[in-house]
Amino acid sequence: MVPADLLEIAEALVPGARLDSARLADMGNMHHVVLLSGVAAVRITKRPSSAAEMPRRMAKLRAIAAAGLPFAVPEPLTPVTEFGERTAVAISWIGGDGLPEGVGDPAAFGQLFGALREAEITPELEAVLHVPRKYADGVGWAEILDGVVPELPLKWRDQVRRGVDTLLELDEVPPRLVHGDLGGPNVHFGEDGKLVGVLDWDLSTLYDPAVDAALVASWHGWDVLRGAVDDETYRRAHAWHHSVGAEHLHAVLAGKPLAHTGGFVGSVVAWLEESG
Repeated sequence: MVPADLLEIAEALVPGARLDSARLADMGNMHHVVLLSGVAAVRITKRPSSAAEMPRRMAKLRAIAAAGLPFAVPEPLTPVTEFGERTAVAISWIGGDGLPEGVGDPAAFGQLFGALREAEITPELEAVLHVPRKYADGVGWAEILDGVVPELPLKWRDQVRRGVDTLLELDEVPPRLVHGDLGGPNVHFGEDGKLVGVLDWDLSTLYDPAVDAALVASWHGWDVLRGAVDDETYRRAHAWHHSVGAEHLHAVLAGKPLAHTGGFVGSVVAWLEESG
């Protein structure tokens, strides 16, 4: 059931759309998403900080959609609009569905990785996408991870420290288009198994393609990744994943201080405990 206030916003942005079949998807603590099947997805902020970020996120989508990728990318259909304390925007509908955990066609993901790797890095992309650095005045990923290690329980510190050291030993690679949250519900396939489109580019950067490879492996499985990438990318993906878990990398690659160090440490510890 979609709350009435969210339906009112969706109707204002997409007049004439049928609302009786609208569904609500949740994007963590940042956005509600009202899904108008076949028409649009309406993103509605939950908090002021998300509202401030919305124009930048839409600028990202416009630049990525213009990059000529061989699959669909959501594009803003309306201006970013204020509705009292909420901010909202309608973006284009992407058909198909994501795959369940542990399922994936290596050939299809190989094509996806190839498209991202070969995408032209245009001035428009460079203007809106962050390029992570190892060291960047306290917000480089190595600096952030160095600060996290002492906060971990003693039994995990050496393991994570070794993971960080392994990352530091990797050769630098030319930055490419990295989605940052690849796999699972964000990669949509049609009934014929062909890639339809990729959603949710909020965490996209210009960086090491092996970050996306690690994210795909953490959801779809390392056997899927093994058949989708070359040996070097596979090795680098392992290094990124086994540092603090692929799903946590966005927090250290964003070029910002950790908003909640305690919460980040807790999530990493839970991952370490589960993965053994």
